[in-house]
Amino acid sequence: MSSAVDHIVPPAVAEEELFRAQVYVLLARLFVRPPDAAFLAALGNLAGEGGEFGAALDRLAEAARGSDPAAVEEEFTTLFIGVGGSERTPYGSFYLTGFLNEKPLAELRVAMARLGIARADGVTEPEDHIAALCEMMAGLIGGEFAPEDGDIVGLDGQRAFFDRHVGSWAGRFFADLETSPSARFYRAVGAVGRSFLAVEARAFDLAA
Repeated sequence: MSSAVDHIVPPAVAEEELFRAQVYVLLARLFVRPPDAAFLAALGNLAGEGGEFGAALDRLAEAARGSDPAAVEEEFTTLFIGVGGSERTPYGSFYLTGFLNEKPLAELRVAMARLGIARADGVTEPEDHIAALCEMMAGLIGGEFAPEDGDIVGLDGQRAFFDRHVGSWAGRFFADLETSPSARFYRAVGAVGRSFLAVEARAFDLAA
């Protein structure tokens, strides 16, 4: 799947907000399918700007430069698809309840309807997959959805969605990924996700 949700044409977005959205898009892309040679080459050019998140980006770039696409594809399959079960389960319901397709997914679908987020045609994954949620956050930041009340979702709305559907579990998922026995390239991805969500949480707190 190339997109988990349908989008509308977004308005202009401030530079710092655009950066946040781009990180979410990057994370979504890395969990939709394994990066090919061209994407790995692009990742290899990333450069952090200091701090824990910047260091994590630097490690991701280094991991990308040292990774073979075929090996990353095999790693992706082992981690997230697997034969007889994946090593990691990237769904909110699983992390919040221990089971798939539980109450958190139902609550997410209610929130999606209220925020004007529609599941894209042809997508079979439940909406609480980490890739879909990252894409939703990017769309909320960029004003790419049409909420029922007609307003663009501001920081308060973004925070409410983040706290309930992303921050409540995704940090643990990313941390687990960093320690997965089969993870090599995706350990660096996990570090980027974990440190970025920590930045997001602090920024929301400061804006409150």
